[in-house]
This record gives sequence, structure tokens and C-alpha cells, in this order.
Amino acid sequence: MPGALHEALHRAARAADLSLNEYCVRRLSTGGPAPEDAAKLVAHAAEAAGGGLAGLILHGSWVRGEASSGSDVDALVVVDSGVALRRSLYRAWDRRPAVWSGRPVDPHFVHFPADQRVSGLWAEVATHGLTLFDRAGAVGSTLARVRAQIADGRLRRRVSHGQPYWTEAA
Repeated sequence: MPGALHEALHRAARAADLSLNEYCVRRLSTGGPAPEDAAKLVAHAAEAAGGGLAGLILHGSWVRGEASSGSDVDALVVVDSGVALRRSLYRAWDRRPAVWSGRPVDPHFVHFPADQRVSGLWAEVATHGLTLFDRAGAVGSTLARVRAQIADGRLRRRVSHGQPYWTEAA
């Protein structure tokens, strides 16, 4: 196993308060991606979030299979509510630009939704997201709740001028 991958897994296991073996068993049993790019990106997000990293989800055109040659990869970086959503998070990320499969990664730092109402961004990652890291299972629970709202018809995906967006059903 490459050293960078081992270190990233070890840090993720500590953040999840699990042994390295238990963390790896859980990651492998969920079928989550485990390429070296994923380990590096999780480590990069953890570095930027200063220990407050709760989850990391790739989304956008690359995940949907619609990326053009100039497309970046969008990353939803979920941080604990105690981490202020300030420009300093983006500066920490930009100190060493992140790359996924040779493409630049554009981060979007967020907290978990505070109530039952979710933004369109959460709806998009619930339907077209690739979860790379979920420290305590809260990302998966949130995404499941959003998918239930979509299945119940409470959230709907629309397209305007070729751009998708989500709205609450009337």
C-alpha cells in the first residue's frame, strides 16, 4: 500500500474514532472508492478543515459523466458546525491545489442542513454524488433523508437554460 494512502486512511480512522482495521472494513463493505486520488483528497480536505471534516462528496459534471475537457471536479466539503464558513477555509485549500484524475478540484464548504429544509446543492449530491468520506455516518443519513424527500415528491429537479436546479414542490 502506498504510504500516502496508508497515512490518509489512518487519519480518517482516527477522525472516525475507529481502529484502522475497522475503518477499512467499513469502507470496503460500503463499496466506496479507494483509489489513491481519493485518499489524497480526503487528507487534503482534512488539512483544510483543521480536524472538523465530517464528510467529502464529489459532485457536478464529472460525476454525472458530462464533463468537458475544461471541466473541474466539484467537491462538497462538509464541516462540523463549530467550523466557521470563512474565506480562510478556501485559502487553506488553495495553498496546495487539489487534483482528481488530473482535473482541478473546486471545493464548496458547508455545514449539515440545520432543519428539514435542504438546499439544491444537497439534493444534487444526494442524486449525483460520490461519497469519499463520511466520518460518523451523518453524511449518509443526510443524503438518505434528502433522497426520501425527492422520492416523496417534495423536491423536484428542473432545468433552465441547460442548467439543473432543485426546488420544493408546490
